Amino acid sequence: MFLEYRVSSTSKNALIKRLIGAAVFLGAGVLLTGTVPTMEIAWVSSILLLTIYLFVFEILEVDVAAICIMVLLGLMTLIGPLFGLEHPFVASQHLFDGFGSNAVMSIVAVMIIGAGLDKTGVMSQVAGIILKYGGRTEKRVIPLISGTVGIISSFMQNVGATALFLPVVSRISARSGLPLSRLLMPMGFCAILGGTITMVGSSPLILLNDLILNSNQTLPPAQKMSMFHLFDVTPIGLALLAAGIVYFVLLGKFVLPTGHEESSTVASNTMRYFQDVYGIDYALFEVQVPAGSPLISLKFDDVETSFHIRIVATRRSDNETRIGPGALARDVGIEAGMVLGILASPQDVDEFVDKYQLERHRSLDSFGENLSVTKSGVAEVVIPPGSELIGKTARDVWMRKTYGIAMVGLHRGGKTLREGEDIRNLPLEAGDTLVVHTTWDALARLESDRNFVVVTTEYPREEMRPHKVGYAVFFFIVALGLVLFSDLRLSLSLLTGALGMVLSGVLSMDEAYKAVSWKTVFLLASLIPLGMAVENTGTAAWIAQQTLELLGDVPVWVLQGALAVLATLFTLVMSNVGATVLLVPLAVNLALSAGADPAIFALTVAIATSNSFLIPTHQVNALIMGPGGYLVPDFMRAGGIMTVLFLVVMLIMMNLVF
Repeated sequence: MFLEYRVSSTSKNALIKRLIGAAVFLGAGVLLTGTVPTMEIAWVSSILLLTIYLFVFEILEVDVAAICIMVLLGLMTLIGPLFGLEHPFVASQHLFDGFGSNAVMSIVAVMIIGAGLDKTGVMSQVAGIILKYGGRTEKRVIPLISGTVGIISSFMQNVGATALFLPVVSRISARSGLPLSRLLMPMGFCAILGGTITMVGSSPLILLNDLILNSNQTLPPAQKMSMFHLFDVTPIGLALLAAGIVYFVLLGKFVLPTGHEESSTVASNTMRYFQDVYGIDYALFEVQVPAGSPLISLKFDDVETSFHIRIVATRRSDNETRIGPGALARDVGIEAGMVLGILASPQDVDEFVDKYQLERHRSLDSFGENLSVTKSGVAEVVIPPGSELIGKTARDVWMRKTYGIAMVGLHRGGKTLREGEDIRNLPLEAGDTLVVHTTWDALARLESDRNFVVVTTEYPREEMRPHKVGYAVFFFIVALGLVLFSDLRLSLSLLTGALGMVLSGVLSMDEAYKAVSWKTVFLLASLIPLGMAVENTGTAAWIAQQTLELLGDVPVWVLQGALAVLATLFTLVMSNVGATVLLVPLAVNLALSAGADPAIFALTVAIATSNSFLIPTHQVNALIMGPGGYLVPDFMRAGGIMTVLFLVVMLIMMNLVF
């Protein structure tokens, strides 16, 4: 009853907030109608307010809301004449141009490239390196991931860097137990920040010199602006990236969401299930055998039953890792320097470590990849009638060595026997349920083995193709080379690499389709017509002019700050390129009238259009929204502070550097 009341109360509060928000936005729309110069600007401004309202109050899913706005713009072609509108905001033949735009096709291609690299194990290796040096705490992992992506995005499109690292961060989340939602947002934000480090890091900065050349054609010789060189903005960009990393390290626990995605909880939920059903409170541990330990020269069989542990993986001093079928058996001898992966209760592991003077690692440093939830776990298998194993013991068939399954529990007749109760010497009977630790590859093979019935069906069936790694790396380098050293459109360069992944067999076409986040595609493609309408009708120019006129006679730094804020607002609702093209001429004229450096004001616009953290309209934010399980309020909470921090650091650094 209390729960029903609470849910009802929560829904009621949400409804009240939405109604208040609707009243506020409706009032703003009515006020705009009386002040705008044309009917077209009034309508577009109202649609713009409606879009923001739908996003902020989450009336619909963001991609659905964006599609609704696109359709509404299209319908204005039909209903517009009824309200005195002579021309459509966006011509019908251009309404769906977003789906074929350079930005959207680039995102599709880079997702496929990233999936290809992940399928061959490249991204898994990168994740392993980051975990090796970053550990498994947010304060160490976040700077390493975010800093790496930030530097990479200074030389390639930030959305490309983000898409490539999505599988890396996903694997890091699975191995470390850190929620994916607490890693993706810092990575995405720092990818955007990294685009300000060089003049080729973001589209506005690439475009800036061309815009300056255009402005110079109308300026007298004394006022002509100089071009910016590749690393002129590097101090500013590095400061912004550092500020972003420090922000998430210090305030991440307060502003980052705990996560709505389920991927990071798979392991804990699985272990909780086996604890509830069978009373098995096991976890994975990693210990190392130092020189002089009494454990040296003993065999697995000498210690496993007496200490109630199961050794499921080993790594020798020569870094040879053994796990799965044919890898481990009870007669394996333990050597000095060997690392053991153990499945057991914490109390039994502590007793084992103390007895043999072992070094217990705080995390799975050696087996982070092999024993991650994406590669292995605990499962249930049943011995069916007619199985050849009936009457035999686990020791008789060398179960761990033959089938790659390490039995930790046996459920029979309503009672569960565990390691230490001689379960491996019990003859198996039809109907016995075995609780085992295994790799998912080994479990998949058991599904076709008539001696077992696999009960656990929900596990990752990941077909890796390490033999295709050469093709994957080659086509990635081809795509990157075309991006950096050719004049081809970004989308075409990246699609060349994506197509190579498919033709070479790194990915099948179905896998390529599955690699694309279609939610992201529809969100971005559907918002592009709104940006076109804002520009085509003169709405953006009118908003900019009104804002600058309101400022009046103020100090130069105030004008520069206002320009940065204006660019920030524009880039939230239209493309950063469109915002830059629109505002740079205004910035130049504003600087000349105020006696300031027009090149610096133009640069202010080009950098500030990367300040897009408040709502998920930036390509990077849209890309991470689905995998991270983020909601719009999550961006507003973390992005609100980041937006202010960006403006402060940018303005301070620009005045120091220039």
